[in-house]
Amino acid sequence: MAKQTEEVKQGLKQKQKMTPSEAIVETLVAEEITQVYGIVGSAFMDMLDLFPTAGIRFIPVRHEQSAGHMADAYERVSGKAGVIVGQNGPGITNMVTSVAAANQAHSPMVVISPSAGTASIGLDGFQEANQVSIFEDITKETVTVTNVNRVADNLRTAFRIAYAERGPVLFDIPRDLFYGEMEDYILKPDQYRSDKRGYGDPGSIEKAVKLLKHAKNPAIISGRGSVDANGVDSVVKIAEHLTAPAACAYMHNDAFPADHPLGVGPIGYMGSKAAMHALKDADVVLAVGTRLSQFGTLPSYDIDYFPKNAKIIQVDINPRQIGRTHPIEVGIIGDAKAASDEIYRRLESEMPTGRKDEAKLQQVGKLKEDWEKELVDLAMEDGNPINPRRALLEMTRALPENTIVSSDIGNVSSTANAYLRFTQTRRHIAALTFGNTGFAYPAALGAQLAEPDAPVFAIIGDGAWGMSLHEVSTAVEQNIPVVACVFNNRSWAAEKKNQVDYYDDRYVGSNISAPEFAEVAKSMGALGYTIEKPEEIAPVIEEVLKKRKPAVLNIYVDGTQLAPPFRKDALKMPTRFLSKYKHLDYSSWGK
Repeated sequence: MAKQTEEVKQGLKQKQKMTPSEAIVETLVAEEITQVYGIVGSAFMDMLDLFPTAGIRFIPVRHEQSAGHMADAYERVSGKAGVIVGQNGPGITNMVTSVAAANQAHSPMVVISPSAGTASIGLDGFQEANQVSIFEDITKETVTVTNVNRVADNLRTAFRIAYAERGPVLFDIPRDLFYGEMEDYILKPDQYRSDKRGYGDPGSIEKAVKLLKHAKNPAIISGRGSVDANGVDSVVKIAEHLTAPAACAYMHNDAFPADHPLGVGPIGYMGSKAAMHALKDADVVLAVGTRLSQFGTLPSYDIDYFPKNAKIIQVDINPRQIGRTHPIEVGIIGDAKAASDEIYRRLESEMPTGRKDEAKLQQVGKLKEDWEKELVDLAMEDGNPINPRRALLEMTRALPENTIVSSDIGNVSSTANAYLRFTQTRRHIAALTFGNTGFAYPAALGAQLAEPDAPVFAIIGDGAWGMSLHEVSTAVEQNIPVVACVFNNRSWAAEKKNQVDYYDDRYVGSNISAPEFAEVAKSMGALGYTIEKPEEIAPVIEEVLKKRKPAVLNIYVDGTQLAPPFRKDALKMPTRFLSKYKHLDYSSWGK
């Protein structure tokens, strides 16, 4: 924990004379920020110089985008806002993608954004950019320091909004305002923000309980809000009381324990067929801590599973998400745990013995058993050299129960959605709906820093690995023992699948080549393994877990065994009208 100085204690009682840099750092200390991610820059060096004395560890990355992904994952595992910083101009603009991803992931984050000095704003000076306008649409708020005496106040506001609205906030400060003198209080977080949300409107809770009590076929969808609120156990109680199958929201496979008899797995692209079949006939759906995203509820495996006529009870902390994608019967604006606890309390009062439905329990068990068999059967089909599903199966079987897994975007990474099972929360760190490649590895580094004793693995395709392998240097330098599992099919396979299905096997830009990643890893000081047989996966994982060093597993998988397209809803067969392109028209295929 960052050191609480005597000035902090005194600052609670009276204003303190300090520099703006000191005010920023003392606010970070008060917020119990122990790590900040970024690349060293002259714009914030005065602040940076204070970090070691304050007990704040600066994690220097190789690219600022990685800083944002690390902070995002750190927050998802620890529950504390991530903090990133970079040089004004290109350093800050390099963070755009990862900040946008954190915004869509609803991860509290503060972006300390030095900007051009007040005397040079608008003169197109060295490394000048209008950073506020760039970040306005990808953050919950942009807070700009306009007066040296407002530095601490503005940073407190940034933290308040980041936690309240669940997302990144830009704290923009002209670089010359790190210097000078100011007076302000040094406040504790509970003096300027509150995280207590409550369970929402009692009348809405009562209506929800009535619907669940009389439902013939209730089902539950549990999402990240349940995880963030430490409310998954509360959702489990409701499921058990109603004998209701419980699915995880898309790419939040840790939002309900996979080993529970009523846990049916994740919905969404490459999710669980057991979850989809359990959900499609529901008459009442309790959606807890999930925005029911449009992409995450699309038909999958040609199963149009999201029930059209079900009465939906949606619990979310953010009123903007209530009823946003699906019409609801009851909307509850409240904390996922508090609302779940209150719903369970009232259900228990009105239905003391609960609904013990052995037939439903057996039905759910059969759905899970059939899906597990299908997954294993698909994985055991031969591949050249390895069926990617077999690689995922062997990997997930070898991982300890408390393993944290980050997953990227792409063909194999998304197929992992079907194979990743968790019995503990804050274990699944996925790229989610922003869908940018290069997320998983830096996210895994942030997750490892949040929970140093847990095994952390990243699932990455070889295309995405090209965007993140430079951070192996960071892992080695900082001794972060993350294991990168690179599924190498020598292609951008998700896009290649589109060219297979919609462009008559015409490959433009989707085939790629690369150096031997295991050897590259070794040259950077990490462990490196080349894997070409499925039987090699478990022994290698056992070895790297014992060595606890940064490692890269270059797993060669079959590039022809591909999952369905991501966006079948957005693709069409190609038509061509100009004569020079007519041979590319889908009507000409095979002629």
